[in-house]
Amino acid sequence: MLLAIDVGNTNTVFAIHDGTEFVADWRCATEHQRTADEYWVWLKTLMELQGITVDIAEVIVSSVVPQVVFNLRLLCNRYFDCRPQVVGKPECALPVEVRVDADTQVGADRLVNTVGAFKQHGGDLIIVDFGTATTFDVVAQDGAYIGGVIAPGVNLSVRALHLAAAALPHVDATKPQSAIGTNTVACMQSGIYWGYVGLIRGINHEIKAERDRPMKVIATGGLATLFDQEPGLFDHVDGELTMTGLVHINDFNRKAG
Repeated sequence: MLLAIDVGNTNTVFAIHDGTEFVADWRCATEHQRTADEYWVWLKTLMELQGITVDIAEVIVSSVVPQVVFNLRLLCNRYFDCRPQVVGKPECALPVEVRVDADTQVGADRLVNTVGAFKQHGGDLIIVDFGTATTFDVVAQDGAYIGGVIAPGVNLSVRALHLAAAALPHVDATKPQSAIGTNTVACMQSGIYWGYVGLIRGINHEIKAERDRPMKVIATGGLATLFDQEPGLFDHVDGELTMTGLVHINDFNRKAG
């Protein structure tokens, strides 16, 4: 069995893959100070609650928070008796090229999404990932990662608006009933929702114009389904894109080794 771990700035996802499909997944808050033993107690408890008794033989980790990787490595060594693959480390090879400026470090999550999207949807893609940041990643026809765009995340923008303006409340990101709000909450929700719809359309338009070729837009991340309500914004929504990418990277390294 493979344990795939995706560490984001806000949440960390653990998923078990049996070689054919994912059989379970769990999410926890990303905390720098969480120890290997705490991870194990949490994970073992959830597995027992779902009646899952599996032998974890392989682990692959994608992390945009370097501080947590040490304890995840320790978790694997101590409780699974294996050395994890860590995306972005020299020993973890990618099945696609990365064509960006020299000495540029690309986030592990963006590389994993590229691999998963290319495997599932082919090349000439724009991947829109709704995480702590909203990222746009461009995948060439041959699957290479060739760059992208980073914008503030939706929930980050909502929180910043609330913190910076004392009179404005915290609101949830949702599609408003109309563009013109008739109260403060409705006004804020309209600005957030339609503002991001405009941002997504505009950035995708510019990328397609620069590439001058047909491109499919793949959305992933927690708020992808919210914005998928707008016709023509995305070609596909793939909620398992990152975890699927981790499985393919692990398979690639196993075969190469």
